[in-house]
Amino acid sequence: MSDNTRNDNPNDNRTAAPTTFSNWERETLERLVFATVREQRAARRWGIFFKMSFLLVAFFAIWAYFDFNFGSSDIEALGRHTALIEIDGAIEDEGSGAADTVIPSLNKAFSDPGSAAIVLRINSPGGSPVQAGIIVDEIQRLKKGYPNKPVYVVVDEICASGGYYIAAAADKIYVNKASIVGSVGVLMDGFGFTGLMDKLGIERRLLTAGENKGFLDPFSPQSDKQKQHALEMLNEIHEQFIAVVRAGRGKRLKENPEIFSGLYWTGAKAVEMGLADGFGTVDTVARDVVKAEDIIDYTAHEGLPERVLKKFGASVGAGAVHSMYRGGVPSLR
Repeated sequence: MSDNTRNDNPNDNRTAAPTTFSNWERETLERLVFATVREQRAARRWGIFFKMSFLLVAFFAIWAYFDFNFGSSDIEALGRHTALIEIDGAIEDEGSGAADTVIPSLNKAFSDPGSAAIVLRINSPGGSPVQAGIIVDEIQRLKKGYPNKPVYVVVDEICASGGYYIAAAADKIYVNKASIVGSVGVLMDGFGFTGLMDKLGIERRLLTAGENKGFLDPFSPQSDKQKQHALEMLNEIHEQFIAVVRAGRGKRLKENPEIFSGLYWTGAKAVEMGLADGFGTVDTVARDVVKAEDIIDYTAHEGLPERVLKKFGASVGAGAVHSMYRGGVPSLR
């Protein structure tokens, strides 16, 4: 009888030996598993980071809102005082010279029962006639609503063009003898590259629908018709500027053909010409004119919440883009 017998019993519980993985298969599987785990951990960390960042931004936004809108309780408790609002820098759609920044401060200062007068401290070379005009309109509206609260301007280093546009709406303007005041004029600046393009052999391909759609394009020749239109527009804005100055200064303004020529003068000369009323600082005006030495600052200063929001916002690089497109826009500076 042969020893090579075959087990044909189907009930036999014996099974074949398990198949073993080779080393490279095991290593490959381990790498895949660890890579998946690392990816999941990284995804969780980034998720936590973005959630925390969002909560941080939301916290600072809420903080900034309540700090600006409900932070006047200490001001109201101080009693009679001089309200100060600072305009420092260019009159633009952002910053301390923007209408959206100045007007809320004006409203808070005028509406506070303890404010005896409003002092605008201006240090500005000028800027947007639109922003300046909006601020002037609001000052005039508030002066009618609060006739017992005068508005004074104290000039720091410079109060020119758009800065003086705003100052002219005040009841009185105080300067330093060496301050720079005036520049009642309008300009529109830009560059023309057509000559350089011809030398370099560069062709400008500009397609427009509308005869004047490429108005003041720096890479296209300037037509006499477009230049004349621009001058007419500048003259119109200039007349608006002159009207605000005449209405604000009245008979104090000495008739001089140079006043509205765009020139500027020292503070001492400005007083002689009627562009300003006298010499003073915020402290001297509060003490000697308003008779309320306590000075409360209503200026909407940019604090930590605003700086954090800007870092997280879409304003990165906006300054450069903004500067590129400022050319060809009328400006009071």
